[in-house]
Amino acid sequence: MASGSASGGAAGTKAVVTRFAPSPTGYLHIGGARTALFNWLFARHHGGKYLLRIEDTDRARSTEPAIEAIFDGLSWLGLGGDEEPVFQFARSDRHAQVAAQMLDTGHAYRCYLTPEELAERRQKAQEERRPFRIDSEWRDADPSTWPADAPWVVRMKAPRAGETTIEDLVQGSVTVKNEEIDDFVILRSDGTPTYMLAVVVDDHDMGVTHVLRGDDHLNNAFRQLVIIEAMGWDVPVYGHVPLIHGSDGAKLSKRHGALGVDSYRDELGILPEALFNYLLRLGWGHGDDEIISREQAVAWFDMADVGKSPSRFDLAKLQNLNGHYLREADDARLAELVAARLSASGQGVDASGAALLARAMPVLKVRAKDLNELAEGSGFLFAKRPLAMSEKASALLTDEARQRLGTVHERLSGSADWTLEGLEDNLKALAGELEVGLGKLAQPLRAALTGQTTSPGIFDVLVLLGREESLARIGAQANVSAGSQA
Repeated sequence: MASGSASGGAAGTKAVVTRFAPSPTGYLHIGGARTALFNWLFARHHGGKYLLRIEDTDRARSTEPAIEAIFDGLSWLGLGGDEEPVFQFARSDRHAQVAAQMLDTGHAYRCYLTPEELAERRQKAQEERRPFRIDSEWRDADPSTWPADAPWVVRMKAPRAGETTIEDLVQGSVTVKNEEIDDFVILRSDGTPTYMLAVVVDDHDMGVTHVLRGDDHLNNAFRQLVIIEAMGWDVPVYGHVPLIHGSDGAKLSKRHGALGVDSYRDELGILPEALFNYLLRLGWGHGDDEIISREQAVAWFDMADVGKSPSRFDLAKLQNLNGHYLREADDARLAELVAARLSASGQGVDASGAALLARAMPVLKVRAKDLNELAEGSGFLFAKRPLAMSEKASALLTDEARQRLGTVHERLSGSADWTLEGLEDNLKALAGELEVGLGKLAQPLRAALTGQTTSPGIFDVLVLLGREESLARIGAQANVSAGSQA
């Protein structure tokens, strides 16, 4: 039997067409997103097409919300298809047509084995400790022996001798003895196609040249080749990518951070360019490069650089990478994203608030790792008086500290220079006059202005809050014991 073949990432002479084909039975998980990314990049690198197909033949589990979540996640990552998506269930008649064609040519057969007969044979194989293989007496039965009105399925006539080799772009040369391939079902007794048939027909009709997917599908490729060769169709180039594991090497699960793409965006506050970059580096590399732009990824991507071992998902690394992209991001864009988060938490942000957020971004985003930290760090800008104080902030506001706040309030009230430089010069001079370190003024000042012990630089905070609000907050804390007027 002929085999699928490919050479080290070359696209061949035909225009490259890849596809991402998720089942809409849940969210777009991180492994699926990486598969989509690799298909998108391979097509872009070779100037080809990247298509989407929704494999919704499992009607009991496929849902519209899941389909919407998949499209939403792909769109957010910039991985939308180049054409309208194909919905597999809508093509059921075409799948059945191909099955009928293979029945006519003798490459498939009606099988009348009942579920009870199959269960009995499977049980016997287990008792005899041998692999269970379908050996149906209906494979070469004369049509005159077909029982009337009995249900039947369509099975492929898998080859029983020789071997099949796939030259995989990632796994290399993989060979399976044909005797290990069952006569698998391609059409159920109710006339609906199985996954194995639908995938092959759809890939052919969509013109897919390269099938790039997880290596859990590698065994499927050998069965799918049986259909491809029976129909005389072109064999696609295969690339089976190792799955993603958790940081401990175990199968990836929610405890490792295996969430839906929407959760990384909505719950963890990750930027799409950060997740794009991180997924790219999960199992693929370009030297020691860690920060890779979308343009560089398209230029550099080659399946030959995909590793053969499972990659390990590390949420902390993703968050650190996200911090880099936050610092690089446009301030107005970040302000819009943070404003949406604040609004969702009940803190409405109007146009002037959004403008304030944009002005604050250069100092807010310096240490933040995600949008949640940005939103939390910007909270002081919109806090209402009297400010809620953290326990640590309250501890800083001793009687002595409040007296100093009164002095600071008096000094700043008489100053007309409310700039970074002017405020810094003024407070440094005051610290010198009081013969204390600047921190003795800055620490209680930060508590009074933000209700926290951590914030952007204290002079940045004063400028962002503005003269009136800053003096009101300082005065509110100084009033307790120092008697200063707000």
